[in-house]
Amino acid sequence: MEGRGGGAGAGAPYSPRTVDEVFRDFKGRRAGMIKALSTDVEDFYEQCDPEKENLCLYGFPNEEWEVNLPAEEVPPELPEPALGINFARDGMQEKDFLSLVAVHSDAWLLSVAFYFGARFGFDKADRKRLFTLMNDLPTIFEVVTGSAKKQSKEKSSVTTNQSIHRPKSSSKGRGSDSSKQSKVMPKDEDEGMDEEDDEDHSDTLCGACGENYASDEFWICCDICEKWFHGKCVKITPARAEHIKHYKCPSCSNKRVRP
Repeated sequence: MEGRGGGAGAGAPYSPRTVDEVFRDFKGRRAGMIKALSTDVEDFYEQCDPEKENLCLYGFPNEEWEVNLPAEEVPPELPEPALGINFARDGMQEKDFLSLVAVHSDAWLLSVAFYFGARFGFDKADRKRLFTLMNDLPTIFEVVTGSAKKQSKEKSSVTTNQSIHRPKSSSKGRGSDSSKQSKVMPKDEDEGMDEEDDEDHSDTLCGACGENYASDEFWICCDICEKWFHGKCVKITPARAEHIKHYKCPSCSNKRVRP
């Protein structure tokens, strides 16, 4: 493994060499860190024990994450994440702590991506394309704080209202009715409306992985924070959603008052 940040979790050394490979590496690490700060937030929060030594949050290309000590190599093989995030945990509210870690995580992802770019001789056009690809995705900070969701809330509201007129088999909570079912309806039943629905949903982002809406995937919305999630990201199937009256995402389910 090329330092803690270099491997795919526990695999062989990993060195992306093309723009597409570096972007794929970026997306994998980003997804892992978003998971740590959203769906796995309770586990992440507990691992950031202020009584331990300097800890860092690592994201891996296989979409996994880890809280661990920094690499022992000096200088490290890859740029290192922010050091000592655990010391800030108890000195601020949880949402502020998560936001702080998110900002540092965004900076680390960019540094790793451009480290690979410099190492493998990306020219001006390659660097510009790489940045454009990364910039098209919302930052971890935007996903964690919900600001990315707020930017597309108006469009999402319009889509939800329109989808009420689509075929549905029941009238459960937001997590299983109308718009959720319409997103997994076969395209050939009403292709024109599906295309319009897909366009309206284009800015909807998954609260877990941060990826955009896709018409061939099942989505569910939290009735508390109103964030949308891929069913696969929160382990909810369409069949299970049929029996949920009011859905609470993992983050909202695990929220509790911090001392």
